[in-house]
Amino acid sequence: MSNTSSKTTVLILLAAILAGALWFFRDDIRPLSEIPVENVPAPVVTEPAPVNQETLAQSGPTHPLEPSAATGTLQEELPPLPPLDESDSEILQALIDTFGPDVERVLVSQALIDKFVATVDSLPGSYLAEKIRPVTVHPEAFKVDPADADDQFYLSPANYKRYDPAVNLVTAVDLNDVVAVYRRYYPLFQESYVRLGYPNAHFNDRVVEVIDHLLETPQVEDPILLVRPHVLYKYADPELEALSSGQKILVRMGPDHAAKVKRVLEELRALIVQGPR
Repeated sequence: MSNTSSKTTVLILLAAILAGALWFFRDDIRPLSEIPVENVPAPVVTEPAPVNQETLAQSGPTHPLEPSAATGTLQEELPPLPPLDESDSEILQALIDTFGPDVERVLVSQALIDKFVATVDSLPGSYLAEKIRPVTVHPEAFKVDPADADDQFYLSPANYKRYDPAVNLVTAVDLNDVVAVYRRYYPLFQESYVRLGYPNAHFNDRVVEVIDHLLETPQVEDPILLVRPHVLYKYADPELEALSSGQKILVRMGPDHAAKVKRVLEELRALIVQGPR
């Protein structure tokens, strides 16, 4: 994996975690098979859990997020945010300033914030619909090793090395810079979340909830057995197959990488939550 690809992977991971700060892995946007097949019905997108809007409206956010500028003088110097539907160029420039120009080639050009928000909200579900992804699909297939039975395979540890540069960058990035972008544009993320169908909910609460969900991903050691009953690969272990799309990403990158990413998630959580976990 090139340095450009590594930066891209880091960007997507962080974008998915912090909605403009929780990013999704470029190599893992597709289902486990990563094999395009005609006339195969798309998996059903899991609907978000129902939200008690009346309770939320009365209680306020569980994890209120401080504005991007705490002091009055600095706050006054910040220009006003653009309208949500006109924010693509500005948020893209903020991401380029943070991660470099290479990120532009893998991001969609329209509705970036809306797609980041929808992605975060969908990570605990079983499938991440292509139409809401903020990044383009990577065609590279993952590797499997043959098992004893014809219809069984092992997830190849050779896949894990693809994540070495990305995880190294994730563990080295200054998360304060990432969270600064998140705080700056949080009003737009919140507006997008309301538009998604949560008029009285709070997006930062959902981000924390999704981080907690990812942190609950079990530690899975090799070998990981796969089956291929038709075209798509599935985990042979029903408990692994029942994991969410976000949790399966952590499993697929290998136990060592997953442990490092979880530590980053814990640090991210601490930066956007007031008070102890």
